[in-house]
Amino acid sequence: MDTKKSESIMCEPFLPFSKPSINSDDISAVNKVLRSGWITTGSKSAEFEKKFCEYTGSPNAVALTSATAGMHLVLKAFGIGPGDDVITPSMTWVSTINLITMAGATPVFADIDKNTLMLDKESVEKCLSEKVKMIIPVHFAGAPVQMDSLQKMAQKHNIVLVEDAAHALGTQYKNIKIGSQGTSIFSFHPIKNITTGEGGMLCSDDDTLIEKIQRLKFHGLGMDSFDRISQGRLPQAEVLEPGYKYNLPDILAALGLSQLNRINGFNEKREALALHYLELLNDVEEIIPLNPPEADIKHSWHLFIVRLDIDKAGMSRDRFMEDLKKNNIGTGLHFKAAHLHRYYKDHLNITPGSLVNTEWNSKRILSLPLFPDMTHKDVHRVVTVIKKVLKK
Repeated sequence: MDTKKSESIMCEPFLPFSKPSINSDDISAVNKVLRSGWITTGSKSAEFEKKFCEYTGSPNAVALTSATAGMHLVLKAFGIGPGDDVITPSMTWVSTINLITMAGATPVFADIDKNTLMLDKESVEKCLSEKVKMIIPVHFAGAPVQMDSLQKMAQKHNIVLVEDAAHALGTQYKNIKIGSQGTSIFSFHPIKNITTGEGGMLCSDDDTLIEKIQRLKFHGLGMDSFDRISQGRLPQAEVLEPGYKYNLPDILAALGLSQLNRINGFNEKREALALHYLELLNDVEEIIPLNPPEADIKHSWHLFIVRLDIDKAGMSRDRFMEDLKKNNIGTGLHFKAAHLHRYYKDHLNITPGSLVNTEWNSKRILSLPLFPDMTHKDVHRVVTVIKKVLKK
């Protein structure tokens, strides 16, 4: 690379690995709620739940302050506690592991497929025992878990199956959208495919579960605790069981509604950018993308994840990320395996090297910039910098 071209790259502004796409419609929607005089949970939150059901095909949805809140409520609703085991991957965000642990239960880590980063039937079967009460598969980076075998296993052993769909808005498995069946939890964190600033949605076809989640999300008050029309609390509302404060305010729901109107366009842009990455990285032997989408799935491209071949690159993943940052390219880490965090290394009896595929990926994984407002020129710039760093 000549000196002038190198200097040109360095003069480019910093490109973050993710950035929310906010337009004038989003701002106007939030502004209307601010001017309405009612900004906490009300009609907009109810409308957001309705529109989300229409989009995913789910019969029920409950808007919450975060996906973490949704996972907390599900664990509580199913009585997960001391003496119970919950199977989940270690290659996930630590919130799920924290919640299982704080409930007094034990997270049991199944290994993942090396090139999809997701649970499969064989890895889960090795973890089964009479103590297992729940399985939490994680749809990863916008691709779906192969759910058929897990669903059959869960039914056979009478185990609750809850899908972590934080990465999976718009994802389809066998032409069926994630969220339309079973119980799934979505995230609206600012890096997700749509955002409410912070927020989440729990979808389920289990009416009994939904009734309990509705109650637990708002202090344990009965289902009539909030009157959607009068936007107030009925005087006869009583605590039926101790609950929490996880209701999504209208000010955030309005942003979610506006963003949901553009989800198809967002995902189409993400896909086009991701395919451009794959084309440009095809001859970079130090970079290992995840397996390409299969014919019977729809990838929502929440993240563009690669692994660095640290032997061929002659550098660590952390050094590689730092060098990209020095060249004004941001990256993300999704994720450092949960069982390698200090607390869980100290408190869980996990033999080093027992989760072979998880640990291999944890050492090499990183996320390249991907968000709807990026351009193909941005993708070209990222790959150019990658090649420069590896050559150096």
